[in-house]
Amino acid sequence: MKNYKSVAVIIVITTLLFTVNKINAQSFNKLDFNPHDIVYHRLNKEAKPKIKVTYGRPGAKDKVVFGTQIPFGEIWRTGSNEATEIKFYNDVMFGNKYVKAGTYALYTIPNENYWTIILNGATDTYGAFFYNPKYNIAKIEVPASNGIMLENFSIAFVDKKYGSQMVLAWAKTRIKIPLYTQENLITRT
Repeated sequence: MKNYKSVAVIIVITTLLFTVNKINAQSFNKLDFNPHDIVYHRLNKEAKPKIKVTYGRPGAKDKVVFGTQIPFGEIWRTGSNEATEIKFYNDVMFGNKYVKAGTYALYTIPNENYWTIILNGATDTYGAFFYNPKYNIAKIEVPASNGIMLENFSIAFVDKKYGSQMVLAWAKTRIKIPLYTQENLITRT
């Protein structure tokens, strides 16, 4: 009789442990609605990266995103959730601005025909809520162009003779940011 009671107690305790463990294993906080992504710029698959961008990929609520979902003329985190961060492994020319190797927050101010692109030294911030212009490292303007419809915000790199273009794409809007990465094209001014 004692053996049956002992076995019953062990079974009950084991069942409770598995149940508690299973409950804990499934108690995730609410998952992000917008996925995060990382894009690298490399010369080839075997090469070390030159640039790394970490960003959130929000989805379009309509075929027109900029001017509606993302207002014109206001600072934007350039993605969703945390501010987008860009890491330069070497010094670069960001448009016409010299930028030392390092990690920066990437903010933008969308407009209908052009965008203001901002590199800011204050990293690890949520959205644009804590954007402070006193930490700006570089600020350039680039034209806006059109492309095919893209449902989620995306960032990619296109190789050019001088270095590359970082392309911001969402809905039908395309923004091409010139990045001069060849040492002989970088002016330290």
